[in-house]
Amino acid sequence: MDARAMRRSFFAGLVSGLRVVWPILSVLVGAMLVMGFVIGQIEGWGLGDSAYFAFVSGLTIGYGDLVPKSPVSRTLAVCIGFSGILVTGLVAAVAVRALEEGGRRNGAG
Repeated sequence: MDARAMRRSFFAGLVSGLRVVWPILSVLVGAMLVMGFVIGQIEGWGLGDSAYFAFVSGLTIGYGDLVPKSPVSRTLAVCIGFSGILVTGLVAAVAVRALEEGGRRNGAG
């Protein structure tokens, strides 16, 4: 099995899978950003800090440099975290599916 062909097949499957789930991914990422902007308004952060907080929290990195203090902001931060878990799981599922299909096409499985 040629590694280059396997890589090409994987990326083709990944792009194909992402095209299918793109509406779901865009809604989840958009919701994360909107919730981040709402938290930023409540906490008095700028737009850049709000977007940064949304992605850092959504990707479950959570550096702790920006911390919401109000109960509403904290609740929204938990929702951002759940949305981020869904985004990560969805992308991982598409990648695994692309690997399986790539291996099947190239006779590896």
